[in-house]
Amino acid sequence: MQEQFYTIGEAADILGVSIPTLRLYEREGLIIPFRRNSRHRRFTQVDIERVRCMRGMINKEKISVEGIKRLLAMIPCWKMKDCPEDVRNSCPAFHEHDKPCWMVSGKNWKCKSDECRECSVYTNITNCSMLKQTIASFTVAPAASV
Repeated sequence: MQEQFYTIGEAADILGVSIPTLRLYEREGLIIPFRRNSRHRRFTQVDIERVRCMRGMINKEKISVEGIKRLLAMIPCWKMKDCPEDVRNSCPAFHEHDKPCWMVSGKNWKCKSDECRECSVYTNITNCSMLKQTIASFTVAPAASV
């Protein structure tokens, strides 16, 4: 079955937001829509779910866009991509805490050559539950033995 794509206007209607709001989310790095050769944005159902998650954080949880970016920055991309320690330590995404790895410039060769839209670090976060599970699965320390 072929994936359905929505124009920015259709996505805005589905979500009940304005087109400039979707452009803002893209500019801020919360979403990475597909782009046609004509540069027109195309949104998938996963993109729409991701925006619903972000809208819930903004409207219900009262988390700012900057706060959401900091949450996304907590995704341990170096662990998900199994980066060696020397690569991790020299990677700006490891050291920055205010934006997700896909918005960081100067990344190592392995990530620089990857398309962020297709990267598992981005694609694994399809909704709020996945964001929470991803952060928790890599950051929860094992319980101390008594």
